[in-house]
Amino acid sequence: MTPDDAARPRPHDGHRAVVGEAFTPAEEAAMRAALAAAQRGVRGANPVVGAALIDAAGTPLHVGHHRGAGTDHAEVDVLRQARAAGTPLGDTTLLVTLEPCHHTGRTGPCSAAILAAGIPRVVFAVPDATDTARGGGAHLAAHGVDVRHGLLADPARDLNDRWFLAQRRRRPFVTLKLAQSLDGRAAAADGTSQWITGAPARAEGHALRARADAILVGGGTLRADDPSLTARDAHGTPVESQPLRAVMSTGPVPEQARVRRGVAAGQSAARPGASGDDGRFAHLPTHDPAEALQTLRELGAAHVLVEGGPTVSAAFLAADLVDELWLYQAPLLLGEGSASVAPLGIGTLTDASRWRSDPVGLPEGERPVAGLGEDVRWHLRPAPRETVSPYRGLHAATFDRTVTGTPAPQDLTTPDPAPHDPGPSHADLPGAAQHCAAPPRPASAVAQQPYAHPCAPRGA
Repeated sequence: MTPDDAARPRPHDGHRAVVGEAFTPAEEAAMRAALAAAQRGVRGANPVVGAALIDAAGTPLHVGHHRGAGTDHAEVDVLRQARAAGTPLGDTTLLVTLEPCHHTGRTGPCSAAILAAGIPRVVFAVPDATDTARGGGAHLAAHGVDVRHGLLADPARDLNDRWFLAQRRRRPFVTLKLAQSLDGRAAAADGTSQWITGAPARAEGHALRARADAILVGGGTLRADDPSLTARDAHGTPVESQPLRAVMSTGPVPEQARVRRGVAAGQSAARPGASGDDGRFAHLPTHDPAEALQTLRELGAAHVLVEGGPTVSAAFLAADLVDELWLYQAPLLLGEGSASVAPLGIGTLTDASRWRSDPVGLPEGERPVAGLGEDVRWHLRPAPRETVSPYRGLHAATFDRTVTGTPAPQDLTTPDPAPHDPGPSHADLPGAAQHCAAPPRPASAVAQQPYAHPCAPRGA
């Protein structure tokens, strides 16, 4: 018996595991490796997740991570590595930063893959409380796997804090992209804005578009730039899977607007309730960003990329609806012109909207603040203001192997401890009048059709 084996409490007879079971130093080291690997993923519709495999002696064997919606989950990534290397799995422990999923979306359930591989022990950091994906831990325990959770739970929750928040409030995950001059301008005094940043920054912007389910702009950007909102590769060729294109404005969207046309792409099916030449355009006739997100969620979007303009960006920021920020700053000064973000109604420093650098989703070896050609790119996420995880009150514990049902962590719809102030509506923000007309709701408004999988958990 190894020292780690001696330190690991074993389940009692009758397959009932001990609540509050301790974790070994080797397990903690492996979970830290999994947390580090998770940061190599990308934020969006799915959480970032890492996994690590150790043998009975605690020796590290394989480390993997999830690379985004539609790709192998972290557990499956590790299992593929193990199969390729011929690693025996009969006396191993799999450590995962989030409970293995128990559903079939774009990929199969991780719980089934783990059982098929014959792994006897699983440790995960925090439960997955989404309606469609939860229950993997209980399923594994019911089939004889030694399942424990709670190891390094706090950093695991923090890693995906905004994803947990978006799931809890049943809305898409929101990424905001800003491109600005050194003095924070998104356009010159005459309205010209193409292009403030250089080609490398614009190429990254198209990569962000390709990862999103929907791209959203406001009426001001529509009228100033007539954008197509398509995703293209480095050669300017449309990528295979195109996002939904959305304009948030109570004003009309001209029939000849480029945003209505789209491009031919093999995997981009028309969305029920959407319009445009390809059935992938949505006019959102509202000033309320939360209402816009609800409509996009009903159209199947689990990840929305907001590209402005200034008033729309401010509306999402003021309502605390931005989960991730990519800021691109060019080495030029404009003096006069439009600010990249309209006034937020913040009157004192203590009320500032605070952010923190985010290392997730960056090229290997890069920092959140980095040069990109002549520009500077900064990847950020909101600084925590309160604990927003739905897993409050859950501690290190094990699952009862005799239980066949699904554990019931606190429901994601549980209200926040303190009332959430959504901030001013889009129409209330300074300068909104110059960007948004307010005619009666047009007949072409997006139809409200329910969507089968609105939360889009991992692999959906």
